[in-house]
Amino acid sequence: MAALLGNGLRPALLLRTQTGLKLHQANFSFKSIPKNKKIAYSLLGLAGLSGASYALILDQAVLASDLTLHPPAYAWKHSGVFQSFDHASIRRGYQVYKQVCAACHSMRYLCYRNLVGVSHTEDEARVEAEEVMVVDGPDDDGNMYERPGKLSDRFPKPYANDEAARAANNGALPPDLTYITSARHGGEDYIFSILCGYCDAPAGVTIQEGTYYNPYFAGGAIGMAQALYNEIIEYDDGTPATQSQLAMDVVTFLKWAAEPEHDQRKKMALKALVIFGALISLSYYYKRHKWSVLKSRKIAFKPR
Repeated sequence: MAALLGNGLRPALLLRTQTGLKLHQANFSFKSIPKNKKIAYSLLGLAGLSGASYALILDQAVLASDLTLHPPAYAWKHSGVFQSFDHASIRRGYQVYKQVCAACHSMRYLCYRNLVGVSHTEDEARVEAEEVMVVDGPDDDGNMYERPGKLSDRFPKPYANDEAARAANNGALPPDLTYITSARHGGEDYIFSILCGYCDAPAGVTIQEGTYYNPYFAGGAIGMAQALYNEIIEYDDGTPATQSQLAMDVVTFLKWAAEPEHDQRKKMALKALVIFGALISLSYYYKRHKWSVLKSRKIAFKPR
């Protein structure tokens, strides 16, 4: 700030007199500032720095207590600027969700038609939908009936309502997984760490009955039991179903479910960068062309 006050505030003042124009330069320096203002500026800067430091420390303290670990940052295949989703991993992740996670967690905002062109063909998605019986109606007689699912149907819910879900899970409500990677701090890193982070509670930590210890979960005690183990399912494409592979695939699937426009958004961003880069170059050339006449002129003042 002292440098700005000392060097930036040097305007040239033009004063008109009877003999013409005289150029006077007004010199300002930090020494010319009153002492009380110097103290006020210094205190203001210290207060701003202290406030920023306190906010950072408070943010870290809120995000992690002594018994909670920060999830590490993993190198996801879709995290780069020029990288897109691994659609084979999305297909495997759907298989993990269907066979493991769907027993407790819903994805009520996702339809079977959303799978078409992403992880399944239209015929494969239709077969997946027809495996589920959907309550529909009323018919001509006013009765409800069941029918095979269609592409327009949403994924089925494991419980009829939230009260039934709580009753089946010791009072805990399993969250909907459609937007879970966007709803949790840490995103896919947090979900992956939760799925692979189950371990025995350290000495001195007591876990209530019906809960399990996971250092990445706030408080350490989580109501969901460990769901993924090595070879708990068999992939259709023959990929070894290790615990980390299962977790990576289902997290990739959940990331796609939360951001289905992910790949398209990156394509549009790259196109915009190319187009705006060309427009900026043309605008700069046009500006130089238009202002070249004025900038090459010499303006002289003739004394009276």
